[in-house]
Amino acid sequence: MALDVGDPAPDFALRNQHGEVVERRDLLGAPALLVFYPYAFSGICSRELAELQEAWPDFTAAGARVLAISVDTIYALRTFADQLGLGFGLLSDFWPHGATASAYGVFDAELGCATRGSFVLDADGVVAWTMLNEIGRPRDIAAHLNAVQR
Repeated sequence: MALDVGDPAPDFALRNQHGEVVERRDLLGAPALLVFYPYAFSGICSRELAELQEAWPDFTAAGARVLAISVDTIYALRTFADQLGLGFGLLSDFWPHGATASAYGVFDAELGCATRGSFVLDADGVVAWTMLNEIGRPRDIAAHLNAVQR
């Protein structure tokens, strides 16, 4: 079951596309947007992350950090980020496979990937907003920005 507004965000320590470890505690002190997505290089995921990149300056202006999380390896994420020209961090939930997505309640064990779950964490690490979509249904990125700006 996915996290709900008011829940404390579970801890994690994941490597980004550059191999650097990013921990949940690194996000304290400012809002953060965590966007779980199924797979790098897939059509809907590529479009969503490209839209996030377009809006990234607005998220930054709102003081929020944007992180996208999938079960792909850091090497695939580096190529994916370079290909799309992404400036924000892509985190690898590869091993233990999907552990962070599971902790946030958005891991599909049958498919072996995260579903489309988004979470805005407040400066104290508490879930302030969520959006959950089926794997085949893209998210509204403008709604994410509105949530961060509130």
